This record gives sequence, C-alpha cells and structure tokens, in this order.
Amino acid sequence: MSRPRWFVQLLKKAFPGRFLVARATRWPVVGSVADRWLFGGDELYYLPKDGGLEVGGSVAVAEEMVLPSAVVEHFVREANTHWIMDSCLCRDGANCQDYPIDLGCLFLGEAAAGINPRLGHPVSREEALLHVQRCRDAGLVHLIGRNKLDTLWLGVGPADRLLTICHCCPCCCLWRVLPHVAPQIGAKVQRMPGVTVTVGDGCVGCGHCTEVCFVDAIELVDGRAVVGDACRGCGRCAEACPQGAVKISVEDGLYVEDLVARISPLVDVG
Repeated sequence: MSRPRWFVQLLKKAFPGRFLVARATRWPVVGSVADRWLFGGDELYYLPKDGGLEVGGSVAVAEEMVLPSAVVEHFVREANTHWIMDSCLCRDGANCQDYPIDLGCLFLGEAAAGINPRLGHPVSREEALLHVQRCRDAGLVHLIGRNKLDTLWLGVGPADRLLTICHCCPCCCLWRVLPHVAPQIGAKVQRMPGVTVTVGDGCVGCGHCTEVCFVDAIELVDGRAVVGDACRGCGRCAEACPQGAVKISVEDGLYVEDLVARISPLVDVG
C-alpha cells in the first residue's frame, strides 16, 4: 500500500538524523539487519557528469561518443511507466539553499504506478527525458539502480519492478552518509564501471575539490589532492578544479553498454 503524505512529511523531518542512523549500522547486529531488510539486492551507480569526460586520453564531446547520461536515457526509453516526484525528499528534508527542491526523483517500472499521486505524477517518455535534462542543467548528478529503500518509504513493490533515478546535489544527498555507514551497505553504491579520477601535476592544493566531494574521498597530502578508494566518480571535483588538474576518464568506450548490462537484470522496467 502506498505511503500517505503524512508519512513522507515525517521522513523529511527526520532526515537531519540520517548520520546518526548511518553510524548505528556499524554495530554488527544493526548493520546485518539493515543490510538485509533495507538494502537487500541493491546496486546503485553514480554517473559522472557528461562534460569534460576523457575517453582514451581525449576529452569527449557529444558528437563523438556516447555520454554517461545515455544510461538514463536508455532505461527511460525502455520503460512503460515513468513517474516524477514533485520534490526531492533529500533537498526538501535538508532545506537545500543551492539546488532546486522541485526536481524530484524519476522512477521507472510498473511498481511506480503504485506511488501515492499526492507525491508525484506519471509522465510520458518525452517528459521524463526533458526532466532528466533539466536536472543535468541544474548541476545535479544522476544516481541509478535498484534501491530497496525506495520501495519501502514509497510503499510500493516489488523491488525488481522499480528503477530509481535520483538527481543528487553534493550538499543534501542521502548518500553523504557513505563515510559513516557499514561497509557492506556502502559497497552497494558504486562508481560507474571503468571510470577513474586522477590528479595531475597541475594541482596546487587549493582544496576546491575537497569542498565538493560528498563522500570525503579527497584529502590534501603535502599540498596536493589525493583521491581515495571511496570516490564514486561523480566528477564534481574535476568540474571544480580551477587548474584543470583533476581528470575523470574512462578507457573503454563501451562503458555505457557495460552499465546497462549490469542494471538490466536487477530491475525489469518493461
């Protein structure tokens, strides 16, 4: 049964406490239960921003290659049901001042038809594609995959009939809890396969990249930025670097096809 609006309003009020909940999952018993009941079967991937991505050492442009956003567009075209939330739960709950609150998640698949109509509305493929473009234009980053937590707070299912496409800001995203959550849960949120983030000799240690990293994956060591394994490859650091020293790249031009092949068995959107 779909969740009533009051339940969602309650979640928004509780949203600031997400870090406390995340830290609790590091207790073995709590983490094991949360992993099974809230995140079982999940796989989520951050997509790097389209601009500035290097493929085989060359900066790619739309006319020359398939961009990361093509993953989202593939599933939008495959899906029979498209549902846009009227607001972003994360940005609304955190009272975001920097990014649009009204650009909510896009859900695909037959389970989306069961979402409370007071929380969002069904749209056409064309409207869904326009929505994700608006999100990119606003500087948001796509997160796509199977997310059991969404089926629970929305009160819909089954989980393999709901594909989540979030549009994340660095300040309010739920997954800012990744540095605090139990490792087995955090591992379900991944970078796009084949994507690497590197720091070149032009780095002057200004720290701009550390300010935009939502998972604390970058630190300054001896006056130079160092990217750690916690990086999810969103590409914000490359965009923020005034020296152009941070590069986001992929060697294999089939990286989009690879991710589509990983997500397709998880959720049937047809």
